[in-house]
Amino acid sequence: MTRGLMADTGRVMDIVILAVVIAVVVLGALGGLIVGSRRRKQPPPPPPTTPDITAPPAEPHVGDEAETPREEPRRTIEEVDLPGGSAPVTVEEPPTEAPEIEIPEPTEGRLVRLRARLSRSQNALGKGLLTLLSREHLDEDTWEEIEDTLLTADVGVQPTQELVERLRERVKVLGTRTPEELRTLLREELVTLVGRDMDRTVKTEPEGRGPGIVMVVGVNGTGKTTTTGKLARVLVADGQSVVLGAADTFRAAAADQLQTWGERVGAHTVRGPEAGDPASVAFDAVKEGKETGANVVLIDTAGRLHTKTGLMDELGKVKRVVEKQAPVDEVLLVLDATTGQNGLVQARVFAEVVDITGIVLTKLDGTAKGGIVVAVQRELGVPVKLVGLGEGADDLAPFEPEAFVDALIGE
Repeated sequence: MTRGLMADTGRVMDIVILAVVIAVVVLGALGGLIVGSRRRKQPPPPPPTTPDITAPPAEPHVGDEAETPREEPRRTIEEVDLPGGSAPVTVEEPPTEAPEIEIPEPTEGRLVRLRARLSRSQNALGKGLLTLLSREHLDEDTWEEIEDTLLTADVGVQPTQELVERLRERVKVLGTRTPEELRTLLREELVTLVGRDMDRTVKTEPEGRGPGIVMVVGVNGTGKTTTTGKLARVLVADGQSVVLGAADTFRAAAADQLQTWGERVGAHTVRGPEAGDPASVAFDAVKEGKETGANVVLIDTAGRLHTKTGLMDELGKVKRVVEKQAPVDEVLLVLDATTGQNGLVQARVFAEVVDITGIVLTKLDGTAKGGIVVAVQRELGVPVKLVGLGEGADDLAPFEPEAFVDALIGE
């Protein structure tokens, strides 16, 4: 009986243990279901956002000074003192280069060097005369042809008559005439006609004072401003310092043109406002020439139509204003040699207003006739001092009668 009781008790214990295990398993399963359900119901986390960039906080304070950080003024990099090290590097703009100064050709013998260019267009006169004089019989018809040749070359009536008379006399005395003798005879008479003994020096070195003052006058289109610039080169080549006065204020770009010529040889140009008072510019140019110790002041004057009374009055005013500071040493009249007798008309008008002291003949290498040299000298009673023989910067040459005649009659 006791054994049966113990067997029943063992079975009861087994049932209880089994029930406990089943209960634990059920409770564990229920707990897992509850946790999983909660996880599924939680919303997904919000997407990350870009953090705001804020200014760095001010330096924290301590104790009573502790407060909410506030915005403080900031300093630029230029205001911050860097500890030690080298100073900031300053980048400098490259300086503007001044125009290169040219060295003009020396003036001595310049016309001789240009003789070939002159002879190409001028020796028709000399060759024509030599051909006529070489005829076996020099009758009246031949002498008339000689006169016509001279007149066609713009020599002028009175100079032509004088030359023909001298030639007739000398040929008659000479008797036999070889080509070399005729060439020598014609050369001597032409040099005499052109004027061997005239003073052709451009007066730029007054005694006891400075600077020399030269006014350049003439009609627009004759090469007046260009001649002024080329004359500056001639003077610089002779070792003189030059100040240019751009007093042709009525022609557009005349001052710019003259300034360009000056910069090429290191000559300063004084200029005024467009359509300003020419006399004022001339006055300032002479003043600067005196203050800077320049050797020469060249004044390029206005050159509108020479028939306008206003222009003539302006030229007279320029001369009077300049002479309040110093006398004018030269008044050079620029004539276009290709205009022939029209150039003589211009010369007369200008000579009535200002005292012309010298003549510049431009474009003598073109269609000009060499006799204009003689005619204009006779008209004004003043010498040709300079001649232009081309477009080159150094094609302005001091006039030399012998070299000129040699170019006329050829080799």
